[in-house]
Amino acid sequence: MPTPSTDIDLATAAELGQQLRVDSVRSSTSAGSGHPTSSMSAADLMAVLVSRHFRYDWDNPEHPGNDHLIFSKGHASPLLYAIYKAVGVVSDEELMTGYRRFGSRLEGHPTPVLPWVDVATGSLGQGLPDGVGVALAGKYLDELPYRVWVLCGDSEMAEGSMWEAFDKASHYKLANLIAIVDINRLGQRGPTDLGWDLEAYRRRAEAFGARVFEVDGHDVAAIDQAMAEAGDLSGERASVILARTLKGRGASEVEDRENWHGKPLPPEMAERAITELGGERHLLVRGPAPADGQPRLRAEQAAEVKLPVYDRGQKVATRKAYGEALVALGARPEVVAMDGEVSNSTFADLFAQAHPGRFFEMYIAEQQMVAAAVGMSVRGYRPFASTFAAFLTRAYDFIRMAAVSRASICLSGSHAGVEIGADGPSQMALEDLAMMRAVHGSTVLYPSDATSAAALVEAMADLDGISYIRTTRGAYPVLYEAGETFPVGGSKVLRSAEDDQVTLIGAGITLHACLEAADRLRDEGIGARVIDLYSVKPIDTATLAAAAEATGGRLVVAEDHHPEGGLGSAVVDALTGAGRTELAMAHLAVREMPGSGSTPELLAAAGIDAAHIVDAARRLLG
Repeated sequence: MPTPSTDIDLATAAELGQQLRVDSVRSSTSAGSGHPTSSMSAADLMAVLVSRHFRYDWDNPEHPGNDHLIFSKGHASPLLYAIYKAVGVVSDEELMTGYRRFGSRLEGHPTPVLPWVDVATGSLGQGLPDGVGVALAGKYLDELPYRVWVLCGDSEMAEGSMWEAFDKASHYKLANLIAIVDINRLGQRGPTDLGWDLEAYRRRAEAFGARVFEVDGHDVAAIDQAMAEAGDLSGERASVILARTLKGRGASEVEDRENWHGKPLPPEMAERAITELGGERHLLVRGPAPADGQPRLRAEQAAEVKLPVYDRGQKVATRKAYGEALVALGARPEVVAMDGEVSNSTFADLFAQAHPGRFFEMYIAEQQMVAAAVGMSVRGYRPFASTFAAFLTRAYDFIRMAAVSRASICLSGSHAGVEIGADGPSQMALEDLAMMRAVHGSTVLYPSDATSAAALVEAMADLDGISYIRTTRGAYPVLYEAGETFPVGGSKVLRSAEDDQVTLIGAGITLHACLEAADRLRDEGIGARVIDLYSVKPIDTATLAAAAEATGGRLVVAEDHHPEGGLGSAVVDALTGAGRTELAMAHLAVREMPGSGSTPELLAAAGIDAAHIVDAARRLLG
């Protein structure tokens, strides 16, 4: 392959823009699907960026000084992959035969299967929030002069998450973040809400504290000047380049025409468009090299992690144990934390006090909180993000996409279930276990005491993928001695005898109810095995199967969660998946809409307290 040119003038950049358009048409037509017109509108913007401003070592994607390029409008993947061809890391053959094909790394929307892609995009409104996380790492953790360039679509500017991102970029003075908004006027089904009203976009972006540059998105000289100014790190404001463009630019049959979103050009029309664009080109170009330097924090030596120690019988809330364990984990310089303005309830404020340089308050912006965690994971940090478990539902699409991004992040949800008491149902997470279990490759943990909570927090720091810990508001007795181990995928059998007649399974508050129920049943001459199912996913199938075998398949599962998708579902899935289908199971869960009340009142009303567990066990025994 010829050596790419690194001295690119504006005339060559303009030619590169035409090449990117042609290759966007060619690849999508070859695949029979894709978004060529969305790619063509932004081609000049990207041509100027990658040839003249984007500091990147394409042969070393892990270079610590590399700039970052995120396609928030991930459907413009033909443009992104055409860029990869232009810089010489993807061949024309791969572009033409691999795009959108089964088994290819050139997927319909970009994912980090490709080493030059930081995060998966395609669900609109996420690339810019992810970019905020990368920029936060660059300014406050790495302390390196790389920039984060994010190509945004005008349609996604209607997403609230975009404005959460602008707000946090302003709050944290992220001059290293540049949003390039491709304002081509047309969305999927017709015009966008603002069309080409760049003044309206300007007012909104400036209101959120950004520097704004308005350009003709097809004038390479104007683009070049705006990018030079926007990429200057001497200020304290994020930059927004508002580029007025034409969707389908350069192909008169589709240019600025509705009903061409997400449609490849038919072969004969594609041939005409390619001719109109000046034919195929095979320029090889690369922009400036990245700056040298090493991330400041990542170079620090980790100290020994000394987890907090609790005495058996001591009453400690697992949410407090989470915060105290997180402080201990701060001995590892890659551990960072963020919270959704409830840190004095999640106890993440303890980390903020102990390690203020690695704590980021995201306020009531749960989508941005999760996105910031994903962005920081791009730079090799291990983020712990916490809020009330109920409020993570607002960020679920970000959590789902974090899994597609192959991100490793740790989430903590406190104040779960009816156990929280008088606050009422708006604050009660009763869906979170199901939600988190459904995430691809996730780990779901639900400790019942402070010792297990601290141990599981430490384990999360080394897990791949999305890990979630559910913590409890109230303080309950410590069950385990210091130093007890809690392997992910395990469980604990707290009551067991050879003549057990029924198995009681719980986690969190319901484990304590199971223990009380077992004591009552023992007084009645009924042996009850008790399992602490602290690892909901992966689950300890072997222990569950042994218990089912020992107790004649009689199981009582009690959970402070709706019946769908929580502990009961996890137990049934595990046992039936292992071939154990003869079960006599009582599943106690929150089946009615709760209200306010005391914890004992609400547990009893939901039918998940010790008395109801005893009754369920009796019924199973006839």
